[in-house]
Amino acid sequence: MKIKILLAGAVTVLVATAVAGCSGGAPSGSSSTPGSLAGTTITYWASNQGASIDADTKTLAPEIAKFTAQTGINVKYEVVPYPDLTNNTLSAAVSGQGPDVLNLGSTNASSFRATGAFYEWTDAALAEVGGKDHFIPAAFATTGTADQVPTSLPLYATVYSLFYNKQMFADAGLQPPTTWEEMVSDAKTLTKPAQGIYGLTIPGGTVNVGMHLSFILGSQSGGAPFDDAGNPTFTDNGMVDGVSRYVDLIGTDKVVNPSDAQYTQGNQSATAFANGKAAMMFQQSTGGTVLATNGMTEDKWGVVPIPAPQGGQKISSFIGGANIAIMKSSKNIDASVQFVKFMTSTDEQGILSKAFTSLPVVNGATADFTTDTAKIAVFQDILANETKPAPLVPGFQAFQTNVGGAVVALIAQAATGTDPTKSDVTSALNDAQAKMNG
Repeated sequence: MKIKILLAGAVTVLVATAVAGCSGGAPSGSSSTPGSLAGTTITYWASNQGASIDADTKTLAPEIAKFTAQTGINVKYEVVPYPDLTNNTLSAAVSGQGPDVLNLGSTNASSFRATGAFYEWTDAALAEVGGKDHFIPAAFATTGTADQVPTSLPLYATVYSLFYNKQMFADAGLQPPTTWEEMVSDAKTLTKPAQGIYGLTIPGGTVNVGMHLSFILGSQSGGAPFDDAGNPTFTDNGMVDGVSRYVDLIGTDKVVNPSDAQYTQGNQSATAFANGKAAMMFQQSTGGTVLATNGMTEDKWGVVPIPAPQGGQKISSFIGGANIAIMKSSKNIDASVQFVKFMTSTDEQGILSKAFTSLPVVNGATADFTTDTAKIAVFQDILANETKPAPLVPGFQAFQTNVGGAVVALIAQAATGTDPTKSDVTSALNDAQAKMNG
């Protein structure tokens, strides 16, 4: 087991929060009928997908009640913020004590697989939830490579894109950018520091977003953070170029407010965008929820793929979101499988997609979280044609911590007025790689 690698990516392991699975049916994973499981109780850790923990809890309540009415299976659930969810899941994987079912970040699927702590979705088990073909191929790719047995299944899919303020662009006579160079040029035109308005806003102090953008922009430049054998290659030319372009937005280009370096949560930059403090932002497709919470209606913003530099690869995102998994230690495997089947059913995916502004992960489900069909078309096209799967290696969680942390430090340096050079970026990424090898 590669626990050492996995734990290297965790900031803190919160052992005390692990919840023991409830007793119940035999852990067979067989085709038990839902009615025969009536009275069983399972526990579920749900990821925070919406605007708040309370909002998610209210969204899930009627859906879980529906599942209980259909099957007689009770579900004790809690919604957990992603940082806590990752740490708690690590603890559960190591200790063997956790919920029956849980969500995990789709990019962490391979890291958690390395623990051997999760139920394997063999072909027979997959048949219980509709089979592999039930899922959209791009979403199913997050579960592992073709020769691996999945230990989680897609639940929610999100993609990054470039959000832009329609009125600001119209007033400046600009069209949405199609290349990185156009985007930077537009951002410079729209930046008005004296008025506190900038061309772009970024959550500069957010480690996971630093990693996300490093991966996306590095991929546009032909880079990859790991080689085919799973060894880190953080300092290849493409990765250095991608990180440099991201850091330059606040440094050399000066199109990002230096105070954005203090944003430690993605919704802080979304709030600045909603309040007219920035004309553009990089955001996942769920970002509309935060904008609406801040009073920015759908007609005020548009989306396009994150533009690549001229001659670069058309990659706008990886497949983000959440997967759903069952703990191998669960005493309620059959009931847990029925719950996963419900959550990934076509009808339920349509409901959850609308509630959480995510993209459905199964064929036949409709993404109708907005009446703006143009936005839906952009998101779905990115999902189908402009994504690159996150590396399916156990060290990906540690990549997030080390490279994301390096990027946050570089952005903090840029915010002080000392623009990082490519040499600085290479040195920071080299230090991050050394931590992986340590």
